[in-house]
Amino acid sequence: MAPNSRLILTRHAQAEHNVDLDYSIPDAPLTPLGKKQAASLSRLIPDLQQEADLIISSGLRRTLQTTTLGWAPAIERLGGHRNVICMPQAQECNSLPCDTGSSREALEADPEFAIYDLSPLTTDWNSKKGFWAPTEEALRNRARWVRKFLLDRPEKNIVLVAHGDILRRITVHPKTGPSHYPWKNAEVRIFEFDPEYVDTEECFLYQKEDVAAAGGFGPTSTEIEIEQALGRL
Repeated sequence: MAPNSRLILTRHAQAEHNVDLDYSIPDAPLTPLGKKQAASLSRLIPDLQQEADLIISSGLRRTLQTTTLGWAPAIERLGGHRNVICMPQAQECNSLPCDTGSSREALEADPEFAIYDLSPLTTDWNSKKGFWAPTEEALRNRARWVRKFLLDRPEKNIVLVAHGDILRRITVHPKTGPSHYPWKNAEVRIFEFDPEYVDTEECFLYQKEDVAAAGGFGPTSTEIEIEQALGRL
């Protein structure tokens, strides 16, 4: 266990559903601009590329693509893509097509993603049922699971590439309430475990610093739904 770890949280770069607010796109991949945003992280955060001890990525296409492009120097230094942990628990929250991952078989059939060890992607990881459901209880449990997994790792500097909605839940804190932070595309922020809660079941985090953002604001599906409900879209 490494309660003093630095958690280098990264949101994926611009994906297709961020552009037209179209969340019917299955497992939405990065746009050409998103790929440029992700690739620019190598230039924006050279020190973190050298300091990262472990890289973890959500199993959706846009996060795997962001990991490949954005953390390329670190991946190479750490022994290649097979050493990246593919974490289905860090998938996005909603059950919309854009936030639902592809099957392991589909990803392994694509050379772009077959470079990863996709064995953690179980047959039900994209079912959006039970542990994976978009309910408040399930999402709280999943965010807690991710925090505890990170806490139990021995590495000092851990990169997690994920999504805006689940990152807000992972970074929730009892003293500030739910996070409403609008994560930008390809944004990197550093968190640590809050010493006051590190030995509790929730093991909450606190933000240490903002590092970089390669892109502008790209709304998540939850943010789109809120805006539509308010009549702003």
